[in-house]
Amino acid sequence: MKKLLLVVFSIAILASCDDDETVRLTYEEQLKVDIEKIENYLDQKGLTADSTGSGLFYIIDEEGTGSTPTVDSLVSVQYVGKFLETEEVFDSGTTEYYPLRGFIYGWREGITLFKEGGSGTLFIPSGLGYGAMDYYSIPANSVLIYEIKLIDVKNEIVD
Repeated sequence: MKKLLLVVFSIAILASCDDDETVRLTYEEQLKVDIEKIENYLDQKGLTADSTGSGLFYIIDEEGTGSTPTVDSLVSVQYVGKFLETEEVFDSGTTEYYPLRGFIYGWREGITLFKEGGSGTLFIPSGLGYGAMDYYSIPANSVLIYEIKLIDVKNEIVD
């Protein structure tokens, strides 16, 4: 009986293994893949972007003239979020004085590159976005594009 249970258990485990199963990459491996995707996209579109040490790429169209936000600032941002690979819009709108530290890491880092009134585009690798898990309509490991306009900044300490 024990042998039969062992055979059934082994078959069940083997049957659950899928040849199409996605290989999980380390954070660093995924970042390399994402950076390559961003660089290819920029090349194909003839765009020049700056980048940070974290893998965030950005284009500043208009720097702005007002305050520069910090992670502790309350910000109002008009935005359009797209998937890099398809350019399909997955979200758009305007935030109303939301704490910058409450956003994804790509926004936390990228929005501090602008001054109030500034606008541009952030190219966010998946690790600075929603990571290796699906998040609502955003599939795991999605590289994101955000067109943003920093409308207003309140440099207040946010608890």
